Amino acid sequence: MRRQRYSISGYRLAQSRRFSPLILVGALVPIILVSIAAAVFILPKMASHAAAVNGDCTLIVPAQPLTAQGLAAPYQLVATNPANGPCNEANKVQAAFVQGAVFDPATATISIYNPLVVDQGTQPAAAPVMPNLPAGAIVALWFGFNGNNLTLQDTQGSQRARNCVNGVNGSIFGQFAYCNAPAFFHAANQAIRAGKLAPPPLGMAKDGQTCPTVRDFAVVDQDQSDNVTTTYLVTANGQTAQMTAANVAALQQAQTQANGSDNRLLAVALDGALGCTPWMAADLADPGHMLPALPLNELQAATQQGAPVALVPGRDPMVLVNNQPNRRKLIAYRTGVDQLVRLSQLMQQNLFSANTRTYCMHLRAIAPTRMLLDAPLTMGRPSPDPAVANSLLTFLEQRFVTTYEANGLNCMQLLNQPDPITVMTDGNGVAVNGTINGVANGNMND
Repeated sequence: MRRQRYSISGYRLAQSRRFSPLILVGALVPIILVSIAAAVFILPKMASHAAAVNGDCTLIVPAQPLTAQGLAAPYQLVATNPANGPCNEANKVQAAFVQGAVFDPATATISIYNPLVVDQGTQPAAAPVMPNLPAGAIVALWFGFNGNNLTLQDTQGSQRARNCVNGVNGSIFGQFAYCNAPAFFHAANQAIRAGKLAPPPLGMAKDGQTCPTVRDFAVVDQDQSDNVTTTYLVTANGQTAQMTAANVAALQQAQTQANGSDNRLLAVALDGALGCTPWMAADLADPGHMLPALPLNELQAATQQGAPVALVPGRDPMVLVNNQPNRRKLIAYRTGVDQLVRLSQLMQQNLFSANTRTYCMHLRAIAPTRMLLDAPLTMGRPSPDPAVANSLLTFLEQRFVTTYEANGLNCMQLLNQPDPITVMTDGNGVAVNGTINGVANGNMND
């Protein structure tokens, strides 16, 4: 969900994501990885803030990234093409984020560790915590980005050795990447099937409906299941630190830097408004604290989401190659977010399970109705991105309009039906009002 949108999938929704066919610096793992997924908030796309800001950055993956030492080694952010300007982690529209999950096979439990990102050649404001990993731990990583295109770069073969996937040959996903996710999900799903690991029930929202998941058509947008829930601390001089209680106390003037993501939109903004509780796990960097995370969201959705289930569609901008659907890239993305349930169908020529028209039909039928029902709960909540919308409600409305009308999924043309949501903006392009199924925001409390 980047784009101007709060990616909306990421936090940006107002403008469709731009995907450059960048060649990966590190080698890609073969994609048919059965053995081996937004500022969601969506942050505004780079162009929505400042055209001169470089939206294409590279993240240098440390050696042995799935070990305790590798997790505690800061990732380094640098411009993919220095001629386009620098990349700085302190700049919210260029910030990159890393999220790690650790599965303990002995106890069938999951914990979270979010590695730190710093500017290349700089030191963190506080040294990252060295995690204590259980014996035989299965570690995976996911990456998010508030800019346009994030490329992973090797250090001593760190990508190849650790099953890092940034896209398919010559075409990256954009804001998303992962390392060793299939192995993590395989182990976690085995534990779930054996009754050793139980994702919590979704619960009932304040609106009387089941709490949503990241695969609920009431929540998804043109590029679902992208980006992470990681947050960092940023000091006045541009240094970064992990978000821990100790660092918050020591760096009292530091600001919070968050990844605009679908996952954060659900687990923080929507769950907070609807009275729902996201699945959280222990933070290995901050003992005694619990965190939501992308892998937890996907595992819970895989077991709890009722039909129809939203899976990454064939025209998701992150899985296109030269603006055309690509089966291999779609499978690569779905593999990273635990959506292999329909892999066999994806291998069929018609790609029915990834049919974007069907996806659009469900989106149009479900999202506006739930959004209207929840309006009294969301209209008074803060916007995930004040530069995009003035409330959580208008943010969701703007996100839907961008998804339905823009060149991403192209739902309006596919369905040949008008958009059931309209958005009004102020002179700065900020969404300040709207209508859903003909009902204006001002009448939603009636």
